[in-house]
Amino acid sequence: MEAARARTPRGAHKVASGGGDLGAAWNGGGSYKAWRWQGWRAPAPAVVGCLATLTLLVLVLGGGGRGILSTFSPLETTEFVQKPVSAASRVHADAEAAGLNAKPAPPTRHDQDRLIGGLLSPAFDEQSCRSRYASPHYRRPSPFRPSTYLVERLRRYEARHRRCGPNGPLFKEAVQHLRSGRNAARSECQYVVWTPFNGVGNRMLSLGSTFLYALLTNRVLLVHAPQEFDGLFCEPFPGSSWTIPVDFPITDFAGSFTMWSPTSYKNMRQAGSVSGDHRNVSADRLPAYVFLDLIQSFTDAAFCEADQLVLAKFNWMVIKSDVYFAAMFFLMPAYERELRRLFPEKEAAFHHLARYLFHPSNDVWGIVRRYYEAYLARADERVGLQVRVFPEMPVPFDNMYGQIVRCSEQEGLLPKVVRKDSDGEANHSSPAAVAPESSRTKLTSVLVTSLFSDYYERIQGVYYANPTETGEYVEVHQPSHEGEQRTEARAHNQRALAEMYLLSFCDRIVTSAVSTFGYIAHGLAGVRPWVLLRPPSPETHADPACVQSKTVEPCLQAPPRQICGAAEGTDIGALVPYARHCEDEHKGLKLFP
Repeated sequence: MEAARARTPRGAHKVASGGGDLGAAWNGGGSYKAWRWQGWRAPAPAVVGCLATLTLLVLVLGGGGRGILSTFSPLETTEFVQKPVSAASRVHADAEAAGLNAKPAPPTRHDQDRLIGGLLSPAFDEQSCRSRYASPHYRRPSPFRPSTYLVERLRRYEARHRRCGPNGPLFKEAVQHLRSGRNAARSECQYVVWTPFNGVGNRMLSLGSTFLYALLTNRVLLVHAPQEFDGLFCEPFPGSSWTIPVDFPITDFAGSFTMWSPTSYKNMRQAGSVSGDHRNVSADRLPAYVFLDLIQSFTDAAFCEADQLVLAKFNWMVIKSDVYFAAMFFLMPAYERELRRLFPEKEAAFHHLARYLFHPSNDVWGIVRRYYEAYLARADERVGLQVRVFPEMPVPFDNMYGQIVRCSEQEGLLPKVVRKDSDGEANHSSPAAVAPESSRTKLTSVLVTSLFSDYYERIQGVYYANPTETGEYVEVHQPSHEGEQRTEARAHNQRALAEMYLLSFCDRIVTSAVSTFGYIAHGLAGVRPWVLLRPPSPETHADPACVQSKTVEPCLQAPPRQICGAAEGTDIGALVPYARHCEDEHKGLKLFP
């Protein structure tokens, strides 16, 4: 046992998925309890308490004082709580003393990287939003550079937002027209108001899509931020706000914007109150605003060019969605040229939009920074594992864990552990048994994000009790495990956003199929993830266990059934060469290189 510990320092948080080798460390019946007690003895409670206290002191004295202590505050706050440090932390302390895990210097700022190739405006005060200019330095350099045209268009948009944004004279004039109940025939400023729906990941996908729509149609983006969404992000546009003011004429967003709303464009068309031919539509005869309902099942007409010409006559538009509908614009000839100039590398569309638009607030960024510096900063390589099991596909734990193991073995994602013979003894022909100490200094950190702690505990146990074949150090961390999604709670959303950003700091990312949480993380990182595929049923196995996506882009999981101008039955994934079906949702649509 001591030999195993010597090869796995920082054992309190060891985790990695070693494929079949990882699975070999637990019994074939899937019983973690039975495996756990084979050759492993829990330390006395007094020893655990002493060592846990010592580890906390080491973190406080060597990792930033108040920031580290706050990482351990109760779950009722917005902070994370790391699992208690076990007796194996003494190996971690030995490694620290030997200088093997010395904490690297904080990320170095390079002026040429600070603005992400010009994507970000330099006009902000750094202290008002610390994440804006700091977060890129926590990731590897992006493989994608924003086009000069995208940078130019963003600066032009910012100027328009300052001119037309809340509290200015043009905005007040536009609001007066909105209060009147009628659309103005001529208006210098047009607006699209986004209202949230579903979880944080869904909201970020739909908000990024709405911003792209604002760019394409020269509208000003405004955000309805209810209590649970307020305080997540910094203002993205210099000199003005994107949040609608408290005295905005529309107040009941939840009740006013449903599939039955008379202001829905789909319902207007069906009722005959709005013509599908823009030549027959007079702007001053339109209602004060139009509602574009893009929740899961789309109104096919919303992405027809003829309908876009009608929608363009409304000065106020409200969009409600929970999907990445931006992908649909790439199928529309009317926007083809503009999108080609904005995104020469089409698979980087959301990557650029997200890094421009989404900057965690100082409260959220404080959680991210403190956790990263306490648990991830020392690693030579960081592997992110995001596990989400949906209620409609309740895959049992052992099946899901087995899929993670098979994926890791198939793709070589996580370090393998030394196999044991039938007597439970390590196979000493393993390279780890003869490797010199100096070769065993690489540290791999595995970040597990899940609503449950089971996956973290299982993988951690394997690395706690078994050395790796290469002798490298492996540790695992899980920031939180809240058991259920609570989108109505602000603190829950803050922790979810923080975990997305922590996951985006990983060098390699494994995500669960159809999880918008995973889409956001790998989109921000600009990496192509390995996707854990959905099995045919909860009791069967997915084959293959996972595939690496061929694109960074998120999946539009529910595209329209038919595209305007295309024959009935046309495959939406075959209309253009750069859009295909998703790996994790065959009916979905995804942008490819």
